[in-house]
Amino acid sequence: MESANNSSTQTPSTVFLDSVARHMLAQHAHEIPDLRGVIVLLPNYHVVQPLAQALMRVAQRPALLLPRMVTLNDWAQRVQLDAPVVSDSQRSALLYQHLRKQKWFENADLWSMTQELLTLFDELTHSLNELPADAEAFAVAVTQAYQARQNTSLQLEARLVFELWHAMQSGAELDAARACQQRLAKLAATAHQPLFVLRTSDWSAVEQRFLDDYAERAAVKVFDLREMAAQNGSPRFFAATSLEQEARAAAMQVRLWLQAGKRDIAIVAQDRVAARRMRALLERAQVLVADETGWTFATLSVSTVLDRWLAALQSDFYHHDLLDLLKSPFIFADMTASERKSAVYQLEQLLRKQGVVAGLEKFITLAEHETELHQPLARVRQAAALLEQSRKKTLAEWLGSLRESLKVLGIDDGLQKDDAGVRLLHALEAWQQELAGDEGRYRFAEWRRWLAQQLDTLTYRDSGIDSPVRFTHLAATRWRAFDAVLLLGCGADHLPSVADGGHWFNDAVRGSLNLPTRSTHAARQHDDLLALLAMNGCVLVTWQKEQGGEARLLSPFLQMLRDEHEQAHGDDLSERELHACLAAEEARTVDLPQSAQPVPSVTNEAVPASVSISAYNSLAACPYQFYARHILHLNELDEVQEVIEKRDYGERVHDILRRFHERHPQVSGHPAGELEATLRRISEEVFTDLLQQDFAARAWLARWFKSLPAYLEWQLANEAQGWRYAESESAFDWELEGVRLRGRIDRLDVREEEKRVLDYKTQSDQVLRNKLREPGEDVQLACYAYAHEAADAAFVSIENGKVKLVEPKQDVPLLAQLNAERLVQVMRDIRGGTGLPANGIDAVCMHCEMRGVCRKGEWA
Repeated sequence: MESANNSSTQTPSTVFLDSVARHMLAQHAHEIPDLRGVIVLLPNYHVVQPLAQALMRVAQRPALLLPRMVTLNDWAQRVQLDAPVVSDSQRSALLYQHLRKQKWFENADLWSMTQELLTLFDELTHSLNELPADAEAFAVAVTQAYQARQNTSLQLEARLVFELWHAMQSGAELDAARACQQRLAKLAATAHQPLFVLRTSDWSAVEQRFLDDYAERAAVKVFDLREMAAQNGSPRFFAATSLEQEARAAAMQVRLWLQAGKRDIAIVAQDRVAARRMRALLERAQVLVADETGWTFATLSVSTVLDRWLAALQSDFYHHDLLDLLKSPFIFADMTASERKSAVYQLEQLLRKQGVVAGLEKFITLAEHETELHQPLARVRQAAALLEQSRKKTLAEWLGSLRESLKVLGIDDGLQKDDAGVRLLHALEAWQQELAGDEGRYRFAEWRRWLAQQLDTLTYRDSGIDSPVRFTHLAATRWRAFDAVLLLGCGADHLPSVADGGHWFNDAVRGSLNLPTRSTHAARQHDDLLALLAMNGCVLVTWQKEQGGEARLLSPFLQMLRDEHEQAHGDDLSERELHACLAAEEARTVDLPQSAQPVPSVTNEAVPASVSISAYNSLAACPYQFYARHILHLNELDEVQEVIEKRDYGERVHDILRRFHERHPQVSGHPAGELEATLRRISEEVFTDLLQQDFAARAWLARWFKSLPAYLEWQLANEAQGWRYAESESAFDWELEGVRLRGRIDRLDVREEEKRVLDYKTQSDQVLRNKLREPGEDVQLACYAYAHEAADAAFVSIENGKVKLVEPKQDVPLLAQLNAERLVQVMRDIRGGTGLPANGIDAVCMHCEMRGVCRKGEWA
């Protein structure tokens, strides 16, 4: 390596690294400039470049042949072993089958228990008192450990773990923990090169034994930052009053650092929720963030499409699951985006209109005349056949069927176009190959739970983002220096973070087995934190001092440092400039013009030529609601009804009465018992499909039966007044000046030359009177009367066993004429550019689905 510029500023990190370099060069002065005979054990590869620069600075030579710098894991992986290593997926399957066979935990999630047990097994293996170099030495070490435990008192859970571990180690197969031991043993046995080690916290037991064994054959020098650092630095502290304020402050600080020219900024996130919000704020400010921590595959969209597919299968293609699957960008990747979107939209409209809840074959029958849906649904059927759930399969067989189904659905092609998708496909292929020899058979649900757990343990790191700002974690900062560090979310509930002590086997079990506990994990975090502060001079700590109205504490690790600094220097290290910057930003936001009441206008071409009664009602209730629903067409899609609702009940009542009066246009002269029996029979016919899909429909039917006598009594009284049933469910489409008015009336009665339009309502008479209180506020009856040139109009209230007629107090023909003229005038005004204000009353806004569009809460 050629000489670097040696005029760099003495930062805390250069002081420590220069000290390491001086010691190394002094020990091997006779070998300079060739240091290739020296090995340096690093905590991570980020330390390579700064350490190399320190060596060049201190040596003051034009060139150096650098020592070998490596992490312990990579060094061990290069050691060849005679036996193959059993994969974790194979071990997991074997242990699961054993637990399932024994039936010790019948109600437990055996896959999560399996994962936890394997972790404990590996730790027990690493806790052996020596590094076995081969299978024989390992067997001896296990026997000694087992005999030592035979006479000790262990609680039931600890004894179970220990006995299972002992049984699992009886074979000659190598698992990852045993392989690691053998590799480290071989490295130590052949040690001949001097070894320098950089550390910030305690080693694990197996790592410490390796260093001890290596030191018996070659020189080992450990540089422990805990011993080298005289003080821990002085971070600044920002106490936020909410999650949002913490995220905003953190994002602003990063932007300020970037403006100041800092080009290596680390965000050490202890609170993942705050980190997600902060990342969103940075991306909004056009600041991308690299991520060294990564995300589990279970949280990625490439895995979501798998979960949607398997959920749809397991739920017999429940409509929400199927639609969620078909809306994934990864499915049917061999179709154009417009073709996919069109097919999904068409299917969704069809399902919501017909109300089919589940069943792929029902959907296929439903789409018989929709040619655009034939191929997609046929492919779903073909793929579903590959994952037939009635019989058990091996894990490898399930994975093979899954991969074939992904090809049929075009998901494979979609995943191939995404970096995370490619890695997911490789993982599925690797698991299938690893488990080819496993003969255990699993139900579909068992395999799906296994797959979910596998995806939750697999991590994806996006290497495609190159940014001066990066998310990382505390352990990854060992011996690293940054231009600036942000410690995010450092409340006492996040730092120290809770180690995964396990759901099934807690710290008590670990302690009785002499395994690391939460306190061990916390101590390592504490040391790593102090090392980070020692290596870096520019550090900001944020946390939420309040949450949900309750006070929250700072991490005890940091509170202690803060208290010591305040006692020594009279400064509590509070970050005040950032508070001022946030206050200034909030003031600028307050000074911006506030959202105003929306009053959109539309072009003449966009004005509807035809208006339904419901659209006219919407226009009268709130012009903006009409604009959003009927000009922008933002109407909410109808939900597929899984349970009967009041609206369904009303529609069935309308249908029952239409059928009844088609058979009995006049009830006078017929026995009351016969009429009620006919009504009951028709009612049961109309409710048949609802009764089959929803048991609660019986309650609605009983509610309707309660009103039958009252309805027949009302109809007899109606006929006694001379009124006769004429027709029902008759559509109209009237041409007015500049607009057509369309609709459908429930019923038309006549009395000689008189006409009366009726509208059935399953609401109380008081509710209906309130609708008619203000003339023109509800346009339904007036429009029906205008369309049929009727002199009378009324609601028929059918509710709680009572039937009452509710009529407008105003002159109906006049009201009808005024409503028609108002519609003509308003539509003319809209075409002329008049705005459509959001001026609905609170009663209208309460149930309006367009409230989020007009954003009334922000300007009202």
